[in-house]
Amino acid sequence: MSFLDREIELLERDLADRPPRIAAHSDMPFAIFRYDPGDEYPLRSALRLLAIRLQQEHELRVTFVSLSRIVWDTVRRHGGSEYLFKTEATRGFAAAQQHVNCILSSPDFAPISDTLAALLQPLDPGRDVVFLVRAGGFAPFIYRCSVLLEGLHRRTMVPIILFYPGSAGPGTDLRFYDIPVQDAVGVYNYRVSVYGART
Repeated sequence: MSFLDREIELLERDLADRPPRIAAHSDMPFAIFRYDPGDEYPLRSALRLLAIRLQQEHELRVTFVSLSRIVWDTVRRHGGSEYLFKTEATRGFAAAQQHVNCILSSPDFAPISDTLAALLQPLDPGRDVVFLVRAGGFAPFIYRCSVLLEGLHRRTMVPIILFYPGSAGPGTDLRFYDIPVQDAVGVYNYRVSVYGART
């Protein structure tokens, strides 16, 4: 059995428990599932099968939310991709990336945590599970996954799994898409359980 298969099996078992055993804190029913970036397509296939099993065998409904789609929908609503490309051409990539971060985090625009909280509002914490996928929309440093989960703290009790493409580094570090970390942010800064942190 592959490492990915073992971690998915563990996640399924924890989600199927009542209450689910994914959370490190009772008021924050979230977890991160770390996987190798090269496993993106096998993961997508495995998650579709996992969602079917959770529904058929455990009566749980899985909602997939594409973070990449939210990022690009937000960009389109606030200046559009043409403005973003012009920003990059005139002020550089870092400025364009900062612009996207601003519209995803500033209350003057469309904070992604607000967007997600609105999507989750009609869901039932007793029956629903949310899979946050396509986190590559945050690469390389558009938005921090830890900030996203913190922004949902106390705003929903729906179990959420964030699928995180990257590697487990020395000690407690997670490296998003294997990009060297810019500061000392590690696994435990997420304050949630992390699947796939073992190597």
